[in-house]
Amino acid sequence: MELKGNPRRGLIGTTLGFFFGFAAVSLYGPTAVALKASMGLTPSQVGLLVAIPALSGSLLRIPFGAWVDTTGGKKPFAILLLLSVIGLGGVFTMLYLYYPDRMHFGLYPLILAFGFLSGCGIATFSVGIGQTSYWFPQREQGHALGIYAGIGNLAPGLFSLLLPLFLERFGLISAYLAWWMFLIIGTILFLIIGCDAYYFQLRRKGLDEETARRKAREMGQEIFPSGTLIDSLKISAAEIKTWGLVLIYFTTFGGFIALTAWFPTFWSLFFGLSAVLAGALTAVYSLLTSAIRVWGGKLSDRYGGERVAMFSLTILLAGALVISWSGELALSLAAAVTMAVGMGVANAAVFKLVPAYVPRAVGGAAGWVGGLGAFGGFAIPPLMGYIVDRQGAIGYSRGFIIFIVLSLVCLGVIYVLHKNRERVEAA
Repeated sequence: MELKGNPRRGLIGTTLGFFFGFAAVSLYGPTAVALKASMGLTPSQVGLLVAIPALSGSLLRIPFGAWVDTTGGKKPFAILLLLSVIGLGGVFTMLYLYYPDRMHFGLYPLILAFGFLSGCGIATFSVGIGQTSYWFPQREQGHALGIYAGIGNLAPGLFSLLLPLFLERFGLISAYLAWWMFLIIGTILFLIIGCDAYYFQLRRKGLDEETARRKAREMGQEIFPSGTLIDSLKISAAEIKTWGLVLIYFTTFGGFIALTAWFPTFWSLFFGLSAVLAGALTAVYSLLTSAIRVWGGKLSDRYGGERVAMFSLTILLAGALVISWSGELALSLAAAVTMAVGMGVANAAVFKLVPAYVPRAVGGAAGWVGGLGAFGGFAIPPLMGYIVDRQGAIGYSRGFIIFIVLSLVCLGVIYVLHKNRERVEAA
């Protein structure tokens, strides 16, 4: 019985798919200033605009992540990428027809709707987590998931760097067309390369569950799903540790999405930097957060997810303290880099713990953690915009106090999880 792929191909497929899907939403932050001027938007409305892809990108992670436990990851992954293609194509069409002279606030809801669809590319994350977890043994989870998420997360940073240069030379409409074509090509590549773990392929060939598990285990697969999509969500939701990881991921990955969208506005409007330079600084933050996630996965394999999470959250707290009260560019840059290190390493630590905490429903747990956690990318920018509305220009800096509060709460949560695990293992 011939089966497709191997762990390496499975990892390449999911990583490419997530990279292209995440790239689809990288336009919203850097173009927010242009849309603000042409549509007459307030800071809060700009915050909602840059955050709206994160809404679908977070909430859809829950059902689509759990769906992996019943069908494998390729089908839900492909559907999300196709929805993202529709969304980004819709934004391009709107801009082609109306930008800049005919843009007005009445088009704002439609732009938000297409932005919501574009965010489906972010939702591929939890699908890829489940799919990758089923391919690899427990001892390699941290490294494999670190590669998947680290490389996939490079997309917003790379395009934060490239997009301002592209905008300056070719204009907003051409940028959206290019990114739309890029996403279409990426979707086609995923459909060619992506493949499900052996168990799911065997089930589709008609083997019963027990036989499929036995044969897949002989080929090296260690982790297997239990029950239906609803079962997967129920099993993972019943585990209290899932919700601790949700909160931490809300702060670290949700915060990462939020700041990737928010930093172009922050550097431009608070420090008066050019769009190109603001994009470059955002890219430094985003690329570092993503790249260091691979290292964070290795650290988590070696020292344990809880210890690495506590260490990285402390680093995040230090960076948030500095940037909240600094009005100096150099100091704020150093703080942003510090936050990037803390967020990136913590993101890897969280998903090292997912298959360890909930091995019977990895997809469901990845859906809850990835979905509700990524919701921070939607919730945080409007809150930061509200602080600017209330405090004026200084609010761009003071808004980072949100991360001080979240970091402190998360440190308490991971400490409790760590102590509880030590107590269980000792018993």
